Amino acid sequence: MNSEETIRRYFKCWLDKNGGPLPEIFADNAVYSECYGPEYHGLEQIIKWFTEWNRIGSVLEWTIKQFIHQGAFSVAEWYFKCDYNGEISEFNGVSLIEFDNNGKIVNLKEFKSDAEHYFPFGK
Repeated sequence: MNSEETIRRYFKCWLDKNGGPLPEIFADNAVYSECYGPEYHGLEQIIKWFTEWNRIGSVLEWTIKQFIHQGAFSVAEWYFKCDYNGEISEFNGVSLIEFDNNGKIVNLKEFKSDAEHYFPFGK
């Protein structure tokens, strides 16, 4: 599986609320940094976060806009929308993803941009 397929498969886990494939996607020692601060160290913590988040949340949309690849790194630009505990959130984002020699994600860092933009100086 190439890096784009792995990333698409990961996003699909959230859309389907199915964490079963996570051990095939993430290395045991993976580090995951969310865009608003939480960080998970190791596959066990990533699975725990996924399971707990999905108890009260649902990802409604996670659309990939583009990929950029360089060596063991991939960048995915995306749009994300969710319902978490009855509150709808949406934003644009970028994930910087590092893969190990086995094609598994070993490091993932998310960065966020508000989905609604405004133009203080006009268009």
